[in-house]
Amino acid sequence: MEITHLGHACLLVAAGGRRVLVDPGTFSDLEGVHDLDAVVITHQHPDHCDPARVPDLLGANPRAQVLVEPQTAEVLARAGLGSRTESMTAGGVVDLGGLTLTPVGDLHAVIHPYVARVGNLGVVLRAEDEPSLFHPGDALDGDPGEVDLLGVAVNAPWAKVVETIEFVRRVGPRRGVVPIHDGLLSEAGRGLYVSHIGDHGAEGGVEVLDLRGAGTTTV
Repeated sequence: MEITHLGHACLLVAAGGRRVLVDPGTFSDLEGVHDLDAVVITHQHPDHCDPARVPDLLGANPRAQVLVEPQTAEVLARAGLGSRTESMTAGGVVDLGGLTLTPVGDLHAVIHPYVARVGNLGVVLRAEDEPSLFHPGDALDGDPGEVDLLGVAVNAPWAKVVETIEFVRRVGPRRGVVPIHDGLLSEAGRGLYVSHIGDHGAEGGVEVLDLRGAGTTTV
């Protein structure tokens, strides 16, 4: 599996001979992203789904399936992209031929009582003889089953580090965690969060695969 962190919550994953982009939002570097087999959008918030930039992304990837959380499908339909989108269903498996995607979840994490919760579907990516990866979107209650790699939100308005650490411990990724959702942080602040997650995400710590700025990384 090859993973490229394209900013904030956006990951480009190549596995099983397929290329999948997850959560192209406002903080994402989408320049030159091509040859995609699928675009996955976990929920409608603009840091995960930027309707102003998605049309150009899809224009550059005309064969890509666009797999989205159902409420997000409505947002994209209003932007004139309804003909390209397919709504995901929790527990349903999407077979891309060599790579499967399994949507996991229901609702976005609680931000505060004055912001309505929206739908959120994380996704597990699995290919034979390659690591599995769970990108949870913006939620800490999904149950992906056994996975090798876990995308972990480093910071968010809805996130509390003690809850993040408990999420990592509960899922128990076999290989380690991939820090994501970090676009609001200074370098020093990000480093503090990442060290907390790495030091306390399991007894004795959990491996952190920090891919920000690392380009394409094979795991």
